[in-house]
Amino acid sequence: MKVLETTGDAMVLFGGEASPVITQLLREAAACYEQIPRAEAILWSAQAIDPRCLPVYFSLYKFYVYTARLEDAEKVAQKGLDMAAELGGFSAEWTKLSAHSAPWYDEGPQHFYLFTLKALAFMRLRLGKFAESRVLITKLEELDPADTVGYSVIRTVLLANVKAR
Repeated sequence: MKVLETTGDAMVLFGGEASPVITQLLREAAACYEQIPRAEAILWSAQAIDPRCLPVYFSLYKFYVYTARLEDAEKVAQKGLDMAAELGGFSAEWTKLSAHSAPWYDEGPQHFYLFTLKALAFMRLRLGKFAESRVLITKLEELDPADTVGYSVIRTVLLANVKAR
């Protein structure tokens, strides 16, 4: 489970900073990811300790994707979107957002929101929800025309799947 990156002694988390306690819990979950119930319990403990910590949501939904629990991954991704919107001061309802709703290119909750929308489009694609995935990609094209989160890869796979049907 690659939810953490290490550079020397430092740990790089996607979604922002985390307290030392949360960082340690994320390390423990990554170290025991093959013990699925234990890793899952550790990740949910981290979320309970700091529900405002975006790297925990990222770690949770990646965990669920890696364990082929896509419905659970979708639920966690939605919780992550809600928290990122709260922290960023914009609407959690992605259908109501525009290119001017937030400074999308700044690092922080708004960029995490875009990345998580991309992840949600991927999850929906994997679940065979092609129309839902396409709507999310269309919104990402509006919010992130420079494709800073890499949604074009999902779009390419989606188009290939739709053509194959």
